Amino acid sequence: MKHYIQRKAFLQKLIDRRNNGEIKIVTGSRRCGKSWLLSKIYYDWLVANGVEKDNIISITFDTDDIDDTLNLSSPAELKAYLRSRIVHDSEEYYVFLDEIQEVSGFEKIVNGLNKKDNVDVYVTGSNSKFLSSDINTLFRGRGDEVRLYPLSFSEFCENRTESKQELWKEYYTFGGMPGLLHHKSAEEKTAYLQRLWTKTYIDDVVERHNVKNRQALEALVDMLCSSVGSLTNPTKIANTIGSLQHIKVDSETINTYLTYLQESYLFEAASRYNIKGKRYFESIKKYYSVDLGLRNARLNYRQQEVTHIMENVVFNHLCMRGYKVDVGVIEKREMTNGKSQYKQYEVDFIATNGIEKYYIQSAYALPDESKREQELASLKRIDDSFQKVIIVGDDIMPYTDENGFIFMGLFQFLSNKKVIS
Repeated sequence: MKHYIQRKAFLQKLIDRRNNGEIKIVTGSRRCGKSWLLSKIYYDWLVANGVEKDNIISITFDTDDIDDTLNLSSPAELKAYLRSRIVHDSEEYYVFLDEIQEVSGFEKIVNGLNKKDNVDVYVTGSNSKFLSSDINTLFRGRGDEVRLYPLSFSEFCENRTESKQELWKEYYTFGGMPGLLHHKSAEEKTAYLQRLWTKTYIDDVVERHNVKNRQALEALVDMLCSSVGSLTNPTKIANTIGSLQHIKVDSETINTYLTYLQESYLFEAASRYNIKGKRYFESIKKYYSVDLGLRNARLNYRQQEVTHIMENVVFNHLCMRGYKVDVGVIEKREMTNGKSQYKQYEVDFIATNGIEKYYIQSAYALPDESKREQELASLKRIDDSFQKVIIVGDDIMPYTDENGFIFMGLFQFLSNKKVIS
């Protein structure tokens, strides 16, 4: 039997939600594995746990592989087909509807299915119809979102025999898009990732939103890829695109395009939070690529700064583990050259999940005491009791220093389900 990556964390999310009376909505970027998670991984688990194959109805709407005579994107034909398959009230049925946004008026169909006591409904979607903010409206408060990401580093390493260092180099170069498993050479992988950008992501955003200024959209994509982990805002981006690329675009348009790219699950934003003042800075954010391979291919591998790459990987890992991630700032009034003035200290990440909270610094290397103190300066100025974690590029086991700060190696961090063991 051919082995495949089990995606155990996401499979468990589906298992935990099984028969909970809600519509399970699997969201994520195109080609990140939503269809495979449902139609293969979860399907196999259900069959292994006693569900009859005939009671699992799986339909993909961007490729109609059920019956050439059917047009299942037609609401009437879809409803008729489902009625023909769900025939016994005493039996449990599982319905998987992949890329359901292709069906006009899908909300009524899905909500109707969910009303049946013997039907457990799962849908996937790749666009703004499936943003967290819209799910309760679309599904009348009965939507339960499972966000899927490209492969984590831990998943990427499954069934591999190379050293961790070799796998890390491959991962931070080509990323975790599952489709890469079908491509062997660096050239094939690069071509695949660049093709995704042009033929899938950009075209999809332009078509769906009727984007008028594609040149500005592509310039924005390039800028976000080039400046992962840098603080910015729409006005600054518009000015930079205008001055460097001579593309005329206003900040309002940039803000709209940023929304489109986040709705397509290509980038995620981390808002800037004043830890002492307990408030957010409006519009100032950092943007991270959901997949580093896509980011690198877009830039044609011109910018391979390991510090920024590591920071992006840490951010993605926290998001995969269900944390809400902000970037922090500590403002302190200090004496400088005899004058009292405010000084800002940056905290890479504030990670919270409603129960736990961590302050995290991503530091690829701490070569000397000066660099170490620089990384610890912001954490030392936080006077609450939440844990402070410093993640370093060296492969070390976790330890706690005299300040109570936890140090851990990158690989140790990426192998954990939580921030710390």
